Amino acid sequence: MPVEEPGAKAVDYAWLLAIETIAGEPLDETFVTYAMRRGRELEPQARAVYEARTGAWVEEVSLVLTEDSKFGYSADGFRDDDGLIEIKCPMAADKIGAVWANPESAHLEYIDQINGGLWITGRKWCDFIMYAPQLEAVGKQLFVKRITRDEAFIEEMEAQLMHFAARVQQHVFTLNKVAA
Repeated sequence: MPVEEPGAKAVDYAWLLAIETIAGEPLDETFVTYAMRRGRELEPQARAVYEARTGAWVEEVSLVLTEDSKFGYSADGFRDDDGLIEIKCPMAADKIGAVWANPESAHLEYIDQINGGLWITGRKWCDFIMYAPQLEAVGKQLFVKRITRDEAFIEEMEAQLMHFAARVQQHVFTLNKVAA
């Protein structure tokens, strides 16, 4: 299957990564929204509720890198020998409602991230978790859906990512060549 050419944002991002590679540091400060900060703050609580509900113990992990350190996944936790968890703590009522109204498609917004995590960690499945403490009164504060590896998707994604990494390296080469 041919690799698609990236869009303008991906091209811009490849240049940014090339320059950061040369500089050895990030060029921009990471923007953190209130919703992102809130999600990070609620994550331990969500993990504890998940563990209590499932009876499983979750190993806390952070950034997992591929062997070549080119790609990484910020894991929310490992479960058992072959699983991981991905926690989302949305604030928006429409997002929370959509999960409970359409549980079969609740994870689709995050499927690329989930499959990327499964690829990088080598795990076989991921429990997608939505935690909404606002719904505790009705017993719906925790939604869990198990997602299994999609090998065809992962293979295509890996090809796209390798193509992107090659583009970044070409930019690094171009910048080093111009500077010499």
